[in-house]
Amino acid sequence: MALLERVSTLIRANLNDLIDKAENPEKLIKQVILDMENQLLQVKTQVAIAIADQHLLDKKRKENEEKISEWDRKAEYAVTKQQDDLARAAIERSLHYKQLAESFVQQLGDQRLQVETLKNAFSKLQQKLEEAHSKSDFLVARHRRARTLDKAADAHAKVGDHSNVATFDRMKNKVMRNEAISQAKSELMAESGSSVEDRFAQMEKEDEVDRILNELKAKRGA
Repeated sequence: MALLERVSTLIRANLNDLIDKAENPEKLIKQVILDMENQLLQVKTQVAIAIADQHLLDKKRKENEEKISEWDRKAEYAVTKQQDDLARAAIERSLHYKQLAESFVQQLGDQRLQVETLKNAFSKLQQKLEEAHSKSDFLVARHRRARTLDKAADAHAKVGDHSNVATFDRMKNKVMRNEAISQAKSELMAESGSSVEDRFAQMEKEDEVDRILNELKAKRGA
């Protein structure tokens, strides 16, 4: 039946593979659990119906066996009364109910097999659902870690790419060159400032020397 095929598909499903291949693992695992819960409810209903049908078939089998016994007694009674025609009719009725009873026995065997199949499917699906519940958080977390590691690996690969390294080196050299130029300009400006100050200082020093020299000459002359 279609129900058992769907249940079998869910039971065989590899949750790990489903999570690994899913673009949205959290959404997928929730959907899988919801599907399992729905199928589990349907299987549970089918088990109840199958058990009810089994009880009904068993009841029909017992009723026919009782009919067989009843008509067997009537046939024996007719024989004791030397009513062969009634005995023959009773035997025919007994054979009819015996045939029906055998048919119900066959149906009952098939029904019992179906009940066991449904019970087994229900049990396995219930275990799978419990597994899904217990693994859902773990599987989603594992998938997130895998994606994080994958992104980290991609980032590392990009950093290690030769073109990126070359670009970084060029930028580094450019920055260093700009820094050197800026430093040179600062030194030149500092040197220019120092030269002007030195010239004024030299002039003042020469004036002082001339003043002292003139004073000495004045004293000597005096």
